[in-house]
Amino acid sequence: MTRSTTDEAAVPPLPSPKERRRLREAKSLSEEEVAAAVGVTRATVRSWETGRTSPRGRKRALYAKLIAPEPAVEPGVKPRVVTAEAAAPVADPAAASPAADRPTRPAVDRPAADRSAVDRSAADRPAVDRSAVDRSAVDRSAAAPPPPEAPPLPEAPGERRISPAEAFDELYARTAPGLVRQTYLLTGRRALARESVERAFELAWQRWPEVAVDRDPGGWVRAAAYEYAMSPWHRLRRTHRHPDAPPTEPGKRALFDALLDLPPAYRRTLLLYDGVGLDLPETAAETEASTPAAAGRLMTARAAVAERLPELADAESPAEQSALLHDRLGGLARAEHVPVPQPARAVRTGSENKARLWTRAAVAGVALLIAVTGLTLHTAPTHYEQPISPPERVGGVPPRGGPQKLTAQDLKLQKSLSERLAHGPERLVPELR
Repeated sequence: MTRSTTDEAAVPPLPSPKERRRLREAKSLSEEEVAAAVGVTRATVRSWETGRTSPRGRKRALYAKLIAPEPAVEPGVKPRVVTAEAAAPVADPAAASPAADRPTRPAVDRPAADRSAVDRSAADRPAVDRSAVDRSAVDRSAAAPPPPEAPPLPEAPGERRISPAEAFDELYARTAPGLVRQTYLLTGRRALARESVERAFELAWQRWPEVAVDRDPGGWVRAAAYEYAMSPWHRLRRTHRHPDAPPTEPGKRALFDALLDLPPAYRRTLLLYDGVGLDLPETAAETEASTPAAAGRLMTARAAVAERLPELADAESPAEQSALLHDRLGGLARAEHVPVPQPARAVRTGSENKARLWTRAAVAGVALLIAVTGLTLHTAPTHYEQPISPPERVGGVPPRGGPQKLTAQDLKLQKSLSERLAHGPERLVPELR
């Protein structure tokens, strides 16, 4: 039985690996349940959600149907118009989610477009205990998926198409300054924070077709910047071997030291949840950990920071701790002098130059390999020649056996014997040869 290729074409395209995991957890499905429903192993499902592999054929259709979000459109919400295939949605994903999806909390040093959300007091935010490890609480926090995006509409006559460079520049201008401050809280090094953000945007420009269609382009760049900043190889560099000087204010210095004393994974979880404002499933997906593991890291990190900050230990509920930590992290990030990243055009140009340099290096390496191979084939012998051993003087060999050379006396005796007549019995006559 042959399967037509139109069957796979009819299956809608799968979301990004991080979005697959979020949709699965939003439906309260475990990896074992999805594996049993599709007919694969748990390791295969985890490989799909990490991006190493992708399902195909019938399994792809079953998996897409299993994690598909429930169609829900809010009344009064206009569908979004996609004006260019390279123009990524640069708005904050939290703004596109329903109000009941999660409590609205600003990220560290958000832009002016989101200042209205930043100025809201803690009393306006819904008090949700997001640190609970209970499965039901985790499922309720992600139970309402965002509404599906409307298909692209035809471009209006007077509407201008956005080029990929303009979309990248808009994303860079909106997220780069705040991301440098976040990375500084993660590493404690100003120069490394700026280098990490610029490196992440260079990588995003090289992979812009992938980043432009991502659900959260800012989250893609943030994850790349965090991964580069937390690389252990920076310890071998003299400029990044030690963190910068801590703040002079006692309260900010205690928080700064408490953050740097945490393990990198715990520090990242605390910054994403309490600083940036992600939900627990999103934090777990970005840190590549399970949701209970991310909740455990969050609780451990809060307890370690509470030992340095007495006001955090006096909080009555985890929601108050989260709000207090959010304000303290934002204040610490805004108070410190963090270097301003380069202009977006310089980052794009540097990314293109690096890509061009690596391409030329690869071409030169291949050409050198071809030249060395041709030279080897030209100079190599076509048949095997046995090597001739060099002559050596050999000692200890016995003299050659057999009769020796006759001396003059021996020759005289031989001549006299041959001339004389032999008398006597025949058997006694010597025979000379």
